[in-house]
Amino acid sequence: MKRLTIFLMLMLAVVALTACGSDKTEENTVIEGVPEGVQGVKIAVLRNLASDDHTKQFLDGARKEGESLGFKVDTHIVENNDAKFQELVAQITMQDYDGIIISHGKEDYSYDMIQPAVEKGIKVTLFDTVALKDGKGHEGVTATFQDDYELARLSLQEIADLKKEPVKVIKLWFGGLSPLDRRQEIYKEFEDNNEIVTLETIGPTNFQDVQGDIAAKVNAILAKYPPGAVDAIWGSWDELAKGAYKSLVDNKRSDIKLISIDVSNQDINLMKEEGSQWLSTAAVDPALIGKMNMRIMAKKLAGEETPTEYNLAANLIKQSELKDETTMFNLADIIDGWGESSDFDESWMKTLREHYAK
Repeated sequence: MKRLTIFLMLMLAVVALTACGSDKTEENTVIEGVPEGVQGVKIAVLRNLASDDHTKQFLDGARKEGESLGFKVDTHIVENNDAKFQELVAQITMQDYDGIIISHGKEDYSYDMIQPAVEKGIKVTLFDTVALKDGKGHEGVTATFQDDYELARLSLQEIADLKKEPVKVIKLWFGGLSPLDRRQEIYKEFEDNNEIVTLETIGPTNFQDVQGDIAAKVNAILAKYPPGAVDAIWGSWDELAKGAYKSLVDNKRSDIKLISIDVSNQDINLMKEEGSQWLSTAAVDPALIGKMNMRIMAKKLAGEETPTEYNLAANLIKQSELKDETTMFNLADIIDGWGESSDFDESWMKTLREHYAK
């Protein structure tokens, strides 16, 4: 009986070792034509904004692209809580991640926040995050942005074209966030050229309910302006615009047009409502932003050259072009090239996708 017990224990040990060995072999399988650095990696994607449609699609784009390459991808949302965001980045840096994608870190702390990760050898890409000290960033870190200057120009030109004389505008904007600061630069150009005149500037104070906060503030402002006193509302971020739209509907202010930046399914549905005064929005596909950050990350892990900065091209989405069936997922039917880019798409990435699609 004792011999039988020892025999069974030995057999179980052999089976366990064999299983471990096969797992290790699978993990370390070399895929021909694929750089070693991109196999068996773990990526964290962190977003310091509310969990709105744009955020979810950005994270989904990054996750799906990473998983198609065989990466393990973890996503995290911190709702504009800078202290919590920095703490989370520090925690992830101490774990076994090969790369970190950071979205919407603030300029006053982002350089120091990512420094431990860079020193540890973790690859880093940034979206809408400026991480500079004395004008210099960390070597090997790529900062990605929507083309915020063009987004602002496209949307503001729509407002300027409403009439010949200066257009009277309520501006939805706040400072301290790098993409909005860049959009403000273009706004000032339109002001300086006397194409628009700003009646009010409104920004959120409650980032847990941006739409509700802005709706309440626009409600209070509209009472000051009778019909004809305001031509348009400019939403520098679509979460702000959605709050303004609710206020315009509640107050029956069909005399005021709404034009914005960024897009989501909620935006599209509101633009399609009967009598909607939301005329257009300038945007980049948020899923594509996540996807491109993941491709750049993959190239870093592969030891390939990546740019210091990368901007994604802007598009203008007009209410007049939307169809009943239009959603975020078929905007390419009315906007040529929406959601598509061949940038950074290497042949070995296609090999990985084919391998992990099996």
